[in-house]
Amino acid sequence: MKRLVKILSLLIVLAVLTAQQVGAADTKPKEIPLSGKVLETMDGGGYTYVNLQNGSEKVWVAIPLTKVKVGQQLSLMPGFEMKNFTSKGLNRKFDRVIFSGGLADAEKIEMSPSAIKAVHQGVPGAQQDAAKAAPAPARAVAPAPLAKNQKVTKAKGPNAYTIAEIYAKSKKLEKKPVVVRGRVARVAQKIMKKNWIHLVDGTGSKAQKTDDLVITSKNLPKEGDVVTVSGILYNNLDFGSGYRYNVLIQDATLKK
Repeated sequence: MKRLVKILSLLIVLAVLTAQQVGAADTKPKEIPLSGKVLETMDGGGYTYVNLQNGSEKVWVAIPLTKVKVGQQLSLMPGFEMKNFTSKGLNRKFDRVIFSGGLADAEKIEMSPSAIKAVHQGVPGAQQDAAKAAPAPARAVAPAPLAKNQKVTKAKGPNAYTIAEIYAKSKKLEKKPVVVRGRVARVAQKIMKKNWIHLVDGTGSKAQKTDDLVITSKNLPKEGDVVTVSGILYNNLDFGSGYRYNVLIQDATLKK
């Protein structure tokens, strides 16, 4: 199976849906080929920004969250240019950014400039259109509670935490591997070909919203399964249109 776009994610889902609404009114945009050496990279607001040596020029490219290293050679999907773009996640204004769907070996997703702008800047109309057509990642539905006082045994080994510990130590665990064991409370399937999983283990506070951990994975568990999750933890991911996660484990592997 081809490597899927990393983040993701809901950004591209919303972009595609928005493109259907507004793309027809756009002049056919010029796609910009993107390939070269990574000179600089940073993550912010649910995106990976890459300063790419693209042929004879250096360009900033925004892609869904992806593990990228300085010096790495990247081949990305052709993208579309936006000028004077402000990243709220980085608190930085770019004179020019090329928005790409991600790595070239992932499935190609075409986005119009209007769709990209709507998703990245949160145009209200785009939110409404997406809300009508796109399945939400189950965040609006509260996960089924564990029985009173029922707890799932904590995972063993290095990087193992309870859900309550993950929330308490989330800043220190940013972009680090974590292992957590819990019961699958709810699953939203195949959103950008990823499964969005709510995990509970009987720890944390419902009032403080630290008892439910969201995970993305290619694995598909059943609700009620007790699984051990291994993945990378991210803080404060904002995918636009109200999809914000204080803590999220991405691209995790699950074992029973």
